[in-house]
Amino acid sequence: MFYYRDSAAAREAGVTYHLVPEAVWSAHCADEWYTPEAYEADGFIHCTNGLDQLITVGNMFYVADARPFRVLVLDVGAIQSEVRYDDVGQLFPHIYGPLNTAAVIGELSVSRDDGGSFVSIDE
Repeated sequence: MFYYRDSAAAREAGVTYHLVPEAVWSAHCADEWYTPEAYEADGFIHCTNGLDQLITVGNMFYVADARPFRVLVLDVGAIQSEVRYDDVGQLFPHIYGPLNTAAVIGELSVSRDDGGSFVSIDE
């Protein structure tokens, strides 16, 4: 149901994914609004269409971050802040404003190897 490996399929279904350290999400999941640690520096919330693409993103940016991660499954149509694509391939939606947590429709677990590489995303 929330498991779209392909970027195009995720976009067509109106679903996108946000990778977040478990402790950060746990601290904010009961709140009405969520902003990630890098929000102030970046000015938006990073998302990725497609779980295969999300593994690639995790390996590009978070291998050195040893914290456990979760994947938030987001209903794009329910996000109250502006969502737009700034990339030509439209793989990476950005949320310009806080994320209303009511738009989180699921969570997935992340498996990593001993070196910190992201290897799979599972229900």
